[in-house]
Amino acid sequence: DSSRVQDQLKQVQQICGTGSAFAAILTDGTVVTWGDPKTGGDSSRVQDQLKQVQQICGTGSAFAAILTDGTVVTWGDPKTGGDSSRVQ
Repeated sequence: DSSRVQDQLKQVQQICGTGSAFAAILTDGTVVTWGDPKTGGDSSRVQDQLKQVQQICGTGSAFAAILTDGTVVTWGDPKTGGDSSRVQ
């Protein structure tokens, strides 16, 4: 249910999904997420890093975003890639 973020879903460039969450890249390079918080629907932990996003990829329950400078930001279930701190 995207009703919580519907007003933010304008000028969407790309949408990617996990098993039960979605992430949308807006034309300004920011990201809006919704759906099950455990599978990436809540990106608040990394929201300040989700700027200048070029692409997003989703697994069953985590997302990875590539920024314009080549860095990667992940969120969602740590068991399926949502925590990349060990390889940063």
